[in-house]
Amino acid sequence: MHRVVGLIANEVVALDLAIPAQIFGRGPAPYAWTVCAPGGPCAVPTENGFDVVVPRGLDALEEADTVIVPGIGDDAWPMPDALLDALEVAAERGVRVASICTGAFVLAAAGLLDGRRATTHWRYAGLLARSFPNVTVDPDVLFVDEGDVLTSAGVAAGIDLCLHMVRADHGADAANAVARRLVVAGHREGGQAQFVERPLPPEPGGGLAGTRAWMEARLAEPLTVEDMARHAGYSPRSFARRFVAEMGTTPLQWLIGRRVVEAQRLLEGTELGIDAVADRCGLGSAPALRAHFGRVVGTTPTAYRRAFRRDEHHTAAG
Repeated sequence: MHRVVGLIANEVVALDLAIPAQIFGRGPAPYAWTVCAPGGPCAVPTENGFDVVVPRGLDALEEADTVIVPGIGDDAWPMPDALLDALEVAAERGVRVASICTGAFVLAAAGLLDGRRATTHWRYAGLLARSFPNVTVDPDVLFVDEGDVLTSAGVAAGIDLCLHMVRADHGADAANAVARRLVVAGHREGGQAQFVERPLPPEPGGGLAGTRAWMEARLAEPLTVEDMARHAGYSPRSFARRFVAEMGTTPLQWLIGRRVVEAQRLLEGTELGIDAVADRCGLGSAPALRAHFGRVVGTTPTAYRRAFRRDEHHTAAG
């Protein structure tokens, strides 16, 4: 049983705490979830006007396999030395440490982000960079995975991060099962730049969710922007502009991303050869699959299959 501990630092953002509780505190993935805080058991205030009852003290970190620090309110400062020391000790022990939203400030204060790339809510990215100049802050992404240390952007991006961790631990099927239970997308394209306050050009009609679903149901087909625009009822230029406004990326880049996600699923869950995977997910050929897969995932399809394929799908030859 993988033990996940939510670490509360004086004042917590309620939704940031609820996200990992929903994902790691319920099945079907094999996790054990608890929450701790300095001085626990105790009641800790949220910045949302109510308290949460915390059952454990910092000793819970000694048993953790993963520690998640949810976002903090302004009254969380000054940060207790005991909390920062315990977090640093856990990281030195090899525990995976993650933060949601402004929880990145806690990781930075403990020195865990020095020399690393990290993110936080776009409103606070500049403050994080100024306060901790040894941290490379990326304000445009939903989450950053540095292996043993992970950070996410604001609030709902914590869902993206937690699903990513479930996927890394147990594969795409487990992550997708959790996503279905939460009624959220298993994978979101684009970054948090799409959520920054900015005026959007007025466009007629509703959103493009229906066309995106239509595209995803036809990943193996040779879709063009003209095909997508025709389905959505726009000219290609208007469609492309509206798509970028909604998703923060172009239609073709979004489609490639979904095809790569489908390739990951096929590599994990089937015995199909690389050429067949490329054909099934719409990337056409093994060289095209390798090129797009390497750009998006950072490894080769063969190496990914070796790392993530379920044991029951391994052949005798490996």
